[in-house]
Amino acid sequence: MKTIVIYTSQTGFTKRYAEWISEASGAECVDFKQTKKIKLSDYDAIIFGGWCMAGGVTKLKWFKNQITALSSESKKIMVYMVGASPAESPDIPLAMERNFSAEEWKGVKTFYCPGGLNYDKMNFLSRFAMKMLAKSLTLKKDATEKDKDMAQMISHSYDISDKKYIEPILAELK
Repeated sequence: MKTIVIYTSQTGFTKRYAEWISEASGAECVDFKQTKKIKLSDYDAIIFGGWCMAGGVTKLKWFKNQITALSSESKKIMVYMVGASPAESPDIPLAMERNFSAEEWKGVKTFYCPGGLNYDKMNFLSRFAMKMLAKSLTLKKDATEKDKDMAQMISHSYDISDKKYIEPILAELK
């Protein structure tokens, strides 16, 4: 099966997962910036990886437009989202549902892979937004334990990525 992994990554976590998937499956691995040279109809399986930001997934709209054109063909279409939340977070299923309509869910398999935060590699706006969120959670008058835990977690860089999170993606490829 001819497979491609297309990813967009700001701080390296999504790229790391793309490389792990590529190494384990033999898939071609392509940075989003190189997609103009790619003809998706040439592939049997297409995997897109984007990083989560404010409940959305970067470049997902582009990918949805691409797969709409391929909907009449029988292809395996998968999306993995990489975020700063642990995989067990109850917010993950809700965030994933917001990114796909009921119709889109029918043809796309989705996966969540925890990444982390790397303040050194973030652009200024992302770094500023995360620091402001951490500060607002810390100063919140009626902060819950969840708020306090989140504020502590996002106040510094961390890495919770793990190869085990690509196992469901690889299983879907078989």
